[in-house]
Amino acid sequence: MSATKAPPSEVDILSRIIAPEAPGFPASLAAQILSLDFGGDDRSRMEELAAKARDGILTTEERVEMENYMRVGHFLSLLKSKARVTLKGVAPTA
Repeated sequence: MSATKAPPSEVDILSRIIAPEAPGFPASLAAQILSLDFGGDDRSRMEELAAKARDGILTTEERVEMENYMRVGHFLSLLKSKARVTLKGVAPTA
């Protein structure tokens, strides 16, 4: 019996496209990407969803919402990784 391999996740596919380990953004874009983050309302909602998940009381809609936040967070992490690698090789300006 052969083991079936799970299909690649969205994060796996995006990782291959974005190549976060390689520089490639203009420095100004990399700096802007590093400034991107979830706002206060989104952070509060994510904390609320996480608490409900820990308590095992998420609705189906909330589970989908939580997964959406997770996918966006993974995507943002990939972009920020690439931005950090890009800026690591850039000399600071005076």
